[in-house]
Amino acid sequence: MTRKQKRLLTRILIAAPLFLLGSFLPLPVWGSMGIFLLCYAVIGWDIVWKAITNILHGQVFDENFLMTIATVGAIILEQYSEGVAVMLFYQVGEWFQSYAVSKSRRSISSLMDIRPDYANVERDGQLVQVDPEEVAIGDTIIVKPGERVPLDGIVLKGSSALDTAALTGESLPRDVEAGMDVISGCINQTGILTIQTTKAFGESTVAKILDLVENSSDKKGKTENFISRFARYYTPIVVFSAIALAFLPPILLHQPFHIWIYRALTFLVISCPCALVISIPLSFFGGIGGASKLGVLVKGSNYLESLAHTEIVVFDKTGTLTKGSFDVTAIQPVGVEAEELLCLAAYAEDYSNHPISLSIKKAYGKPIDSSRISDIQELAGHGVQAIIDGKTILAGNAKLMQKENISFTPCTSIGTVVYVACDRTYIGCLVIEDTIKEDAATAIAALKKVGVNQTVMLTGDSDAVGQSVSKRLGLDHAYTELLPADKVDREEELLHSKSEKGKLVFVGDGINDAPVLARADVGIAMGGLGSDAAIEAADVVLMTDEPSKIPAVIQIARKTIRIANQNIVFALGVKFLVLILGAIGQANMWAAVFADVGVSVIAILNAMRAMHVKKFDPAR
Repeated sequence: MTRKQKRLLTRILIAAPLFLLGSFLPLPVWGSMGIFLLCYAVIGWDIVWKAITNILHGQVFDENFLMTIATVGAIILEQYSEGVAVMLFYQVGEWFQSYAVSKSRRSISSLMDIRPDYANVERDGQLVQVDPEEVAIGDTIIVKPGERVPLDGIVLKGSSALDTAALTGESLPRDVEAGMDVISGCINQTGILTIQTTKAFGESTVAKILDLVENSSDKKGKTENFISRFARYYTPIVVFSAIALAFLPPILLHQPFHIWIYRALTFLVISCPCALVISIPLSFFGGIGGASKLGVLVKGSNYLESLAHTEIVVFDKTGTLTKGSFDVTAIQPVGVEAEELLCLAAYAEDYSNHPISLSIKKAYGKPIDSSRISDIQELAGHGVQAIIDGKTILAGNAKLMQKENISFTPCTSIGTVVYVACDRTYIGCLVIEDTIKEDAATAIAALKKVGVNQTVMLTGDSDAVGQSVSKRLGLDHAYTELLPADKVDREEELLHSKSEKGKLVFVGDGINDAPVLARADVGIAMGGLGSDAAIEAADVVLMTDEPSKIPAVIQIARKTIRIANQNIVFALGVKFLVLILGAIGQANMWAAVFADVGVSVIAILNAMRAMHVKKFDPAR
């Protein structure tokens, strides 16, 4: 609890016994009046003060004004217990609301703990603690066990396990060593890391996440905007209606004024729009907080509202549905052992840093003795040639085999094929593919289970590779060999094919995805591997790069909208019913307390459900 919440709770705990004493002790009229007035001063002084200061600043029609007029009026009419009860229960509702908002905020603001306090910079052989904003690109920093990585960079020396839970929501630590990239905000758990910074603090991962979190509440959805506009017109209407109710019937019907003034005061208490004004934003805030627990950052409630109406989900391929890293998936030797074929290919590719070469060396997995290699030639557009143990090895594409007039059998496997020849004799081939993410197929199946009409892939890759990936994942459509501009054109066609209320979601990771991310109704970027441009253009960021988080966040969005709509119907329904009963004298101040505070508490409790996220089960 905050200090403010503790102070209000203390006042409630003091006022409640005073209220009970005034209600049940057999005291003379002046005695009970004194206790009730003391109770009112303890519990209601801040509401009265806010009402006065707001009136002086031109802001008349708010809940403070309504509470003050209604309760002071009840006391003037000698309805002491009812006037004090309204203020007491109103403050109970305010405390409940404050606690609920704080709890919801904590689920998001836990991300704010990722802000680093300092960076250890190596200067003149000494470690100096400086503000992360003072560290330049290319500086060397030291991160000790237990410290937070302050800036993005590359590990120069050391190895460790990094706790990424604050960024990704995942409890499993990530192992890093020399040569690997690290991002700011992670906690170093075991070893000392020497890191060369690659980004200034303002452009680092942690700074971008903090900016997203701080601004997520600025972008309101249609439901929130409706409630804001509703309250702006609703409150003045009920105030003037209460005035009319207090004076017109006594004048026209010649009835006692005190009866109708009491009804008007009851009418004012009932009319307070607290349940709507508090619970609807809290529902969306809770939904955004629930998503953040999964490692999903939603930049505003308007995007959460759009996600609830998702009809079409469009994916980029590389880095989104696939890992963006190549692996040897098949070895097809001819006349030699598979191990020998892989060994010769790895030695031939030793001096190349091309992703294909790196994947072959990774598959070989053994140290390469450079003394066995000589006369390496890079054959542009074809492959490489090298002398290994005195043998001439050729490794490359089909064009290389054709150019050298080497007889070979074309491989029919889907993927990038590296053909290998030894002393001009074909000895087999390696098939290399961009590995599909473990949860990609699960994500596509889950999207269909949550009611998404179409799942589509847009890729610049070859038609054979794209269609193969699409078939393995169970996508509805795949468009291949597309340039960035072609992706936008295809997206436009899909946007026109959806229903009026339906939304199109695009999921991507690369810089060439920024245009389609921006054009989609909702753009989702991969935050771990994704480019800065993609994250900037996106409306939602997946910090774990897992496509399976998408159906989960759609379910959170739908649950949030469902809760917000429930609160609107419930709050308005109860209020209008009790307003009518109050106007005809069938509802007293106690009914008004329920219509205001009771409805607010129930709506807030309902809104808090948006914060609770069950582990997503695609099979459910």
